[in-house]
Amino acid sequence: MARDKDRHTWREGYTTGSCAAGAAKVACLLLRGDSLAKQVEIPLPNSARLTIPIHRGESGYPEARASILKDGGDDADITHGLEIQAIARYISPQGEVHIRGGQGVGTVTKKGLALSVGESAINPVPKKMIFEAVREVFPTEALEIIIEVPDGEKTALRTLNPRLGVIGGISILGTSGIVRPMSEEAFKTSILPELDQAVAYGHKTIVLTPGHYGYRVATESFKVPTEAVIQMSNFVGYLLEEAAYRGIKQVILLGHIGKLIKVSGGIFHTHNRVADARMEILLAHAALAGVNQDTLKHLTEFPTTEGVTSELLLLGEQKLLHHLAHLASERAQAFAFGDLSVGTIMTLLNGQPVGWDLKARQLVEEQGWAWPI
Repeated sequence: MARDKDRHTWREGYTTGSCAAGAAKVACLLLRGDSLAKQVEIPLPNSARLTIPIHRGESGYPEARASILKDGGDDADITHGLEIQAIARYISPQGEVHIRGGQGVGTVTKKGLALSVGESAINPVPKKMIFEAVREVFPTEALEIIIEVPDGEKTALRTLNPRLGVIGGISILGTSGIVRPMSEEAFKTSILPELDQAVAYGHKTIVLTPGHYGYRVATESFKVPTEAVIQMSNFVGYLLEEAAYRGIKQVILLGHIGKLIKVSGGIFHTHNRVADARMEILLAHAALAGVNQDTLKHLTEFPTTEGVTSELLLLGEQKLLHHLAHLASERAQAFAFGDLSVGTIMTLLNGQPVGWDLKARQLVEEQGWAWPI
C-alpha cells in the first residue's frame, strides 16, 4: 500500500463474514433456479446493505455453490484475495438453516473464544449475516449452508489462529461487514471530526472504545448518546491527547478486557503487533492479588483473556478485574498529564461488564446515562 496516497481516498473493503453471507445468498439464488448475476446485495448488522461482486457460481439441485473474493480495500490483510465459497443444500420445505464450516474454515479446540469447543470458527455476527442473507431467498425452508475457503488452511498458519486453538483454517469474522482502513494516517483523517462533533454537541464527558462491540455496548446498554462515543481503534494515547487538546474534561474507556488491559500495563497503542502483553499483565496482577500457583498454572492453559476472565469470575476474583480497570484509568490520566479525569469499564465479548472503577460509575451517573450492572 502506497503511504503517500491521498488520505481522503482510502477505499473500504468487506469482511470474510460479508463474503460468506454473499456467497451463501448467491448459492441459494442458484438453487432456486435464478441465473448467475455479476453482483449480490446483502444485509449488514447496522440495517444498511452492501453490494459485492460475485466471483463464480455453479447451479444444481439439491445443492448449488458460489464464491466471492475477499477484498480488504486499502487496509488489506492476510485474507485479501481469498476465495470464500458457500454450498447451499436443500433439505425440506420447512425448517432451520444449519450453518457450518467446511474445508479451510477453522475448528475451535480451546475454551475462551466467542464459540464453543468443536464449533466451526464462524463468529456470531457473520453467522447471523449468513442466516439473514439466506432467508431473503428461502424464508422458511430447511437448508444446510457450508462455508469453505480453499486456501484457508495454508493462510491460517500466518494468523493468530493456531495460537488461539483454532485449527484447520481461517476464522470467518467481522462485526460490521465493512473493512474500514485503519492505517494511522487514515485513522487521524477519519476520526478527529467525531471528536469535533462531540465538542460541538457540548460533551465534556465522552466514551472512547476500541471498536464496534464497545460502541454497541455504550449506546445500547449504557444509553450513551451516539455523538459522545468515539471508536478509537488501537490509538488510545493519540485519542486521549486529542480529547484533552479539545477541552474535553472526562473520558470513560469502555471495551473488551483484552484491549483495555494493555492500558493497565501502560500500553497506549494496542495493536497486537505493537504490544501483546495481555496475558502477562493479567497473570502478574492475579499473582500479586494472591491467586495461588496451581490456579495461575491453570489460567495459562486458556488461549485468550476472555477465557481467563471468565474463569476468574467463576473463582470469585472480580475484585482483581476492578483493580485492573482502576489501573487503566490511573495510567491514562498520567499519560494525559492530569488534563483528563478517566474511568474504565472492561467487558467480555458479549458486552457483559466485568471490571470497572468508581470513577467510571460516577461519570456515567453524573451524565444521567444508564448503569446496567
